[in-house]
Amino acid sequence: MSDREEEVRLMKGNEAIAHAIIRYGADGYFGYPITPQSEVLETLEEQMPWDTTGMVVLQAESELAAINMVYGGASTGKAVCTSSSSPGISLKQEGISYIAAGELPALIINVMRGGPGLGTIQPSQGDYFQTVKGGGHGDYRLIVLAPATVQEMADFVGLGFDLAFKYRTPAMILADGVVGQMMEKVQLPVQRPRRTDAQIAEQCPWAITGRAESRGHRNVETTLEMEPNKMELNNHRFQETYRRIQENEVRYEEYYTEDADYLMVAFGSVARICLKGIELLREKGIKVGLIRPITLWPFPEKIIREVGQKTKGVLTVELNAGQMVEDVRLAVECKVPVAHFGRMGGIVPNPNEIVDAFYKEFPEAK
Repeated sequence: MSDREEEVRLMKGNEAIAHAIIRYGADGYFGYPITPQSEVLETLEEQMPWDTTGMVVLQAESELAAINMVYGGASTGKAVCTSSSSPGISLKQEGISYIAAGELPALIINVMRGGPGLGTIQPSQGDYFQTVKGGGHGDYRLIVLAPATVQEMADFVGLGFDLAFKYRTPAMILADGVVGQMMEKVQLPVQRPRRTDAQIAEQCPWAITGRAESRGHRNVETTLEMEPNKMELNNHRFQETYRRIQENEVRYEEYYTEDADYLMVAFGSVARICLKGIELLREKGIKVGLIRPITLWPFPEKIIREVGQKTKGVLTVELNAGQMVEDVRLAVECKVPVAHFGRMGGIVPNPNEIVDAFYKEFPEAK
């Protein structure tokens, strides 16, 4: 089968990301190995896209170097990306803030591991705060996509790039280590050609080319503005972009919410486990629904508020000490009880544990 056609394969989530990056027609990947996402870089090197598409794949000397290479590549209008895991993403935060301030499109992938510190190579969802609240300095946001399947790992590469270019802002795929390491069938996208310099010049008039050409001036990329009034205007422009993203790009899935007396909210792999737990509860006549945020930012607060306020209580389930639960409480405006159940250290709960946690928080449901 030609790579110009869609193709179904059995592969890890990390491998699916690598193949999707190539097939998107990306211009460059700059990364550094760290578990549990090392297969992204390894698969890209194995596929050798520099021989087929001309894509650059480079293992940088550090995470700091990798994110600044992304910054440079993005400033030229190229489709560039990086991937890492939690401690590595922490090192990239300053560069991510610069990319956001430069209004540049870029794709960043974080396959989360347990922390804090070096922690464990086992899965976690402990980077929610860092990601949706802005891990670097200043008032900026990232578009954040949370895949729950290997298929979504592949699909969100194209979606992330497209959204990044649409709004000229970095996008992040925030996956837990379960989704990065699990194997499932995935339908890979059709191979897209890389854009030509002429196409980039037409689609990205802000891009740095080093030439004045017909513009009559050279584009300059900088995030420094010494005049306070001008810097405030820059920030107002950023916030207007974020408002448009909130209006247009909220994504989520809901299950069994039409008749739900209780609600669970979970993202990533945990949502899949919750769904099985909900099925066990419904077998006992307890009506529980599920909302899975796909965009962690913009957060689907409206649907959570609409559904949650009609229930007797909400349980968030996360692989952390309680992070998304704060946004869920804000969404329902504290009008119903919101509880949290989480496992840490790389331990993933099973459906029966979630059922037990539900009964503990809402014993009247029995």
